[in-house]
Amino acid sequence: MNDVGPEITVLIPIFNVERYLAKCLESVRSQTFANFEAICINDGSTDRSREIIGAFLGDSRFRVIDKPNSGYGASMNRGLDAARGRYVAIVESDDYIEPNALEAMHAAAETCEAEVVKADFFFYWSQPHERNEKFGLIKPRMANRIVNPQQETEIFYLKPSIWSALYLTSFLRKNDIRFLETPGASYQDAGFNFKVWASAIKAVYLPEAYLHYRQDNETSSVNSPGKVYCVCDEYQEMDRYLDARPEKKAYLKPVEMKMKYDSYMWNYERLSAEFQMEFLERMSREFKEHMAEGLVDLDLFEPWKILDLQMILKSPKRYHMHRVSSGGVGGFSKAIHYLRIGGLPLALKIAKRKYFAKEQEDA
Repeated sequence: MNDVGPEITVLIPIFNVERYLAKCLESVRSQTFANFEAICINDGSTDRSREIIGAFLGDSRFRVIDKPNSGYGASMNRGLDAARGRYVAIVESDDYIEPNALEAMHAAAETCEAEVVKADFFFYWSQPHERNEKFGLIKPRMANRIVNPQQETEIFYLKPSIWSALYLTSFLRKNDIRFLETPGASYQDAGFNFKVWASAIKAVYLPEAYLHYRQDNETSSVNSPGKVYCVCDEYQEMDRYLDARPEKKAYLKPVEMKMKYDSYMWNYERLSAEFQMEFLERMSREFKEHMAEGLVDLDLFEPWKILDLQMILKSPKRYHMHRVSSGGVGGFSKAIHYLRIGGLPLALKIAKRKYFAKEQEDA
């Protein structure tokens, strides 16, 4: 570590992850890029997580922030405030990174003088046997060149994955890119991700994958009443961010609306059955307001999503009953759903569009 501080700060938010934490921290300690600091933000863990952190503090590059439990957003903001590196990276405490992750992203950032470097990642399972599948986030046409995300907006619609990236610290601070602090909330990467792409004008996307995103620790549905509307909180924060930047709002608001539709539908499909109808009614109310204000650009929507949105606007109850009677939210059930609302022509159109989209991605 040099006299002026580390080149990279790695933020590691931690709460009760004793099963996975040692693997995560060891992957950071083993980086081929040595000039980093790792800040472990211990969010009031009650298991052995703090003890495991302690075993790494003998390495002077590691330090810990111990705080009462107040949630992911508050932890990440504490880490951002404490970061001394020129760049910031994020590694979730149940994930791990390849040994050359920091080196590769740093090289790209320096070569291109980028504000953000975004890499692909792996889905990772440790059970019943170890398995990695590359997600395929970065398409060939996007890769290895300087991109202005506000002109080429595709990145806004992709999975947030804020942890497979490197951010210029001065860029984050200049643009007030922080997390929404909502205790116990979910989706807190969504607002941060939006602010990044709404502010960056020099980004580089790397097709290589360096981070292993653990799936064993995923929950299949949202069962807590307190988390049903967390996604709504994040979009209210995006609204606030754009309202404070009217020059961006004019061209990014329709992008946000398309993101919002996709996120709300994703949330709807993950909710426990008891919350789905309630959430869909709120979605219907909000999008009626957006449509009345002229904020929704349907040209950004796939044809089948336009049909779904129209059904939700007309009758969220009928839409929900239609989805339930089609068998739920799986791929086969969705096919039945679209056959029923649009017949064979719509089903074929969807299949054809997805086929050509895949062809384009692979080109």
